[in-house]
Amino acid sequence: MTDKPGLLVVGPLPDWDLDALAQRFTIHRYFDAPDRAAMLAAHGPTIRAISTRGEIGADAALMDVLPKLEIISVYGVGYDLVDIPAARARGVRVTNTPDVLTEDVADMAFGLLLAAARRIPAGDAWVRDGSWAAKGAMPLATRVWGKRLGIVGLGRIGLAIARRAEAFRMPIAYSARARKDVPYDWHPTPAALAPHVDVLVVSAAGGATTRNLVDRAAIAALRPHAVLVNVSRGSVIEEAALIEALRERRIAAAGLDVFLDEPTIDPAFATLPNTVLQPHAASATLETRQAIGRLMRENLEAQMDGRPLPSPVA
Repeated sequence: MTDKPGLLVVGPLPDWDLDALAQRFTIHRYFDAPDRAAMLAAHGPTIRAISTRGEIGADAALMDVLPKLEIISVYGVGYDLVDIPAARARGVRVTNTPDVLTEDVADMAFGLLLAAARRIPAGDAWVRDGSWAAKGAMPLATRVWGKRLGIVGLGRIGLAIARRAEAFRMPIAYSARARKDVPYDWHPTPAALAPHVDVLVVSAAGGATTRNLVDRAAIAALRPHAVLVNVSRGSVIEEAALIEALRERRIAAAGLDVFLDEPTIDPAFATLPNTVLQPHAASATLETRQAIGRLMRENLEAQMDGRPLPSPVA
């Protein structure tokens, strides 16, 4: 027997996090359990905490079989797939890991923009496959500096993207529910913003309230030379409309880190030469993933110790 509190690890974590958590908790590896129902039946009554990932979350049905659950700690910033009303109704605290991944996600947004606009992956292939020697110079790309940037969702990450854009001398506009105290042009919706920009970067939070926020009308309002970048959630963009616009060349290109139905994404994306695709990896640096794990553990340990939570969301 052990007096360590039980922790249900819903999604895979790096070994350094699992090793550190094992010092304080009895770990139940839900993500690779051969019989998850049997695990919950055997250990559910002893589990006081959940570690989950933003793209997995935790629903009411899972909470129902954990009668001693006190906290759900999200490894990442997005918590839209955690049933917050269900957690509140049960007195379960919810935390995430904001700030520590902001700059890396903003880096990825700009990396995807540069890669898509300047056709960096295509250029790499042009050299590797001998096309440079056989065919000469590849077709021209488009510049990034000085282009008009629109940001959908001007939170922590959106502001970090804007700071980078200022260094590229890009005029900046944004869409949000209300004006913010920033020196950028405001538009109430992505559809209102889209006609005024050359680049649209999506950094809004996920969840039911932002599903298809960048809808068919917003995509249709983009100009033919526009580049779209998404580092938020796949659900924020009406994906079928985006695929159509890319296939029909109604927009120039897209750089995408997130998709619906990850990791089994719509196979159409792989057929589109005007896309740059990433496997939801915007925060995937060693430094940031270590910081995310550390803040997740600090939240879990604070709850067990009865101390204030470092980063609560509910």
